[in-house]
Order: sequence, then structure tokens, then C-alpha cells
Amino acid sequence: MIDKLKQYIDEAENIVFFGGAGVSTESGLKDFRSEDGIYSMKFEYPPEIMLSHSFFKKHPNEFYAFYREMMIAKDVRPNAAHYALARLEEQGKLKAVITQNIDGLHQMAGSKNIFELHGSTKRNYCIRCGKFFSEELVNSSKEAPVCECGGLVKPDVVLYEEPLDAKTLEGAIDAIGKADLLIVAGTSLTVYPAAGLINYFNGKHIVLINRDATPFDDRADIVIREPVGVTLSKVVEL
Repeated sequence: MIDKLKQYIDEAENIVFFGGAGVSTESGLKDFRSEDGIYSMKFEYPPEIMLSHSFFKKHPNEFYAFYREMMIAKDVRPNAAHYALARLEEQGKLKAVITQNIDGLHQMAGSKNIFELHGSTKRNYCIRCGKFFSEELVNSSKEAPVCECGGLVKPDVVLYEEPLDAKTLEGAIDAIGKADLLIVAGTSLTVYPAAGLINYFNGKHIVLINRDATPFDDRADIVIREPVGVTLSKVVEL
């Protein structure tokens, strides 16, 4: 499998990487849907409720208590997967990273062309005046952070009940449509509309790297069950 993946990468001219939470677990972050993921943990409210737009509006302090504890990647560094992708981009082979993650680790590793489907914890904005704030404001606030104008500050992430950013989604679809190799990794491919992006691929090969089975396994030329960083580090010189 690894030899075949290396062959695909060597032959490809336009690689697109589409990744989910499993890309960042080797950096120490929890994923969502595995046995020990965030959704399996016990909280006062289910995580899906606490990460919804309506909960943010009605209970901003409770939202931020959960968000600060579970969603912000504190003192976390990129892993081998992030660095391998940045290296492939440097080589001119990887044209885009499409990520469902909000941790900013791809940028930290050096990747440039990134479509963040669900936004980023690194950006926050006032819902009244639109002023942007860094992650530091969120980390330093004991309750929900507030702008100088009095408006509530919201993370620039896509919550439940909110649509994906249209421009980001269009860019991701365009990138996948032009790719000759699509590497899908660390995602259960069960969350839509993100999971549906794979249907826009018309290239040569799909490679799927995920520890658990997905609904799209039968579409892939190769399915690899090893961790993403371990896999990519075997085929990309760092």
C-alpha cells in the first residue's frame, strides 16, 4: 500500500489533500467521533448543542467555557502529517489543503493554500461591528469576550446551524475538480456538506487514510488504516 501511495504521489502533478480531525490527533488533539473522542465525553449538555449557533447566542458564557477547554489547541505543534503536506506544496505537487479542522496547524507547518471549511480558532470577530480579534482575547477572558463597542465576540468557526462559507466551499470544489490525486485522511466522511466534496473528484486516484471504515472506502484505490502522519512520513522526505 505504501509503495503504491508513493507511486501515485511521484506520478501526480496536481494533488489535493482533504483532511479531518484525525490529521491532528498525532499532535495530541482529540477527534470527535471515535470511542474516546469529544462526542463520547459527558458534559452538562451534548457537545453538538454547545457548539450550536443558538446555544452561543443564548448561553455565551457556557459556550466559551466549553470552547476554551475543548476546541482551542493550546501549546500544540504540527505533526509529521502537517509537515509532509507543507513539503509537498513546496515541491509544487500539492495544490491545496482542504481541512475540516479549526486548529491552524497546517499554517503553522508552512502550508499556504488552505481552505478551512469550518473556520479557525485563530480568528474572532465582533458580531456587532465586525472588528477582528486574535485568539489571545478568547484565552484571556474569564467569560464571553466583548468588543469595545459592546458587541459579543464570536469565534470565526462554523457552528452547528450555520452554513459553510460560500467562497471557501467554492474554492475547495474547484481544487478537487482539478486534482489528479485526492488524498482523503483522518475523516469519517459522515458530515455533510463537507463529505460530499469527494463527489467532485474526476481525477486518476483516490487514497483514503483513516483508522476506521468510511462510507467511501469502496471509492478509493487504496485504503490505509495507519495514522496519517506515520503514513505520509513514509512517502515524503521531511
